[in-house]
Amino acid sequence: MLFKTLSKPEFRNLVDLLLGSTEVIAPKQIGVNNDGKPLHHYLPVQEFEEIDLEYEITEYSAKSYFLPFRENLSSCRFEDDDWTQEIHYRLQPRVLMGLHSCDINALLKLDKVLAGDRFPSPYFISRRRNTFIIGIDHYPCEGGFCQSVGADVVTHGFDLYLTDLGDRYFVAINSDHGYNVLMQVDAKDTTGQDNKDYLEARQRIASKFEPLNMHNLPNLMDIEFESEVWKRWGKKCLSCGSCTMVCPTCYCYGVDERVSMDGREGAKVKQLYSCNLLDFAAVAGGHNFRADRETRLKYRYYHQHRGFMETYEEPLCVGCNRCGRVCLAGINPPEIIRDLQTEDQV
Repeated sequence: MLFKTLSKPEFRNLVDLLLGSTEVIAPKQIGVNNDGKPLHHYLPVQEFEEIDLEYEITEYSAKSYFLPFRENLSSCRFEDDDWTQEIHYRLQPRVLMGLHSCDINALLKLDKVLAGDRFPSPYFISRRRNTFIIGIDHYPCEGGFCQSVGADVVTHGFDLYLTDLGDRYFVAINSDHGYNVLMQVDAKDTTGQDNKDYLEARQRIASKFEPLNMHNLPNLMDIEFESEVWKRWGKKCLSCGSCTMVCPTCYCYGVDERVSMDGREGAKVKQLYSCNLLDFAAVAGGHNFRADRETRLKYRYYHQHRGFMETYEEPLCVGCNRCGRVCLAGINPPEIIRDLQTEDQV
């Protein structure tokens, strides 16, 4: 991997170049919460001043730009004895700026499922290939545990990655496209002092994380499959699905086929879904394999920390704790995992 340094004024020049040539999506403050803390979303921006790279976390992840909540997979029209079909993929390039390591790692996990060899999604792949990603290092967000799941560092899945060194950025270059874009401004070769400052900055960031004990979690979850922990937390669950809507890695969906009343037009529409909703495991005949709230909650955690681990040798969860922040019932992964770890001691 190549490294350069970029002064803050030159970084602004880089952003201005990008703004003048393509769509730029970046963290933007949209308001404050009840405690007065700023709220951010990844949104299209028109000016450099709209971008806030010092944000703590966005309410929604970058997933929404690759897996939209609802999308039209295809549409068709019937005329006489013939029919035509239209399928659209994203071809317009864009820049997604300011992603933290957890959100980039989330996209890499989605790549394994949606851009792999078995069932690749051309809709997802077209968005990935046409998105230029600029990431940035950050201090831990409140309640986050990305270090404990190995998502606090990222080595690929981006074009440029920034680490703030005060008066300049230390820039990791991970693609030819990233290198060519960076060469449009006055990027400097790194010096020994730059490398030292970068390593010290990374050590400061790493020291701020509070570790969460994830040791042997997949096996522990199998052992505690019938644990009372699931019942205690399941009783709180509202089955609203908010957790999966903000999760950067949940990808379950349903597909509806819609036909107009006159039978001349039709569409196949994909919509993200939640394994916490009552009818997620409902089948014909009125049967439901996961009728209880605690069962649905348990299987969501099993997918995140057991099933995905078995298939891809890493957890699906990236430790952002967005699900914990949005849950109206106060359910969050760190507390559930701690309860499982201490179950035998209760």
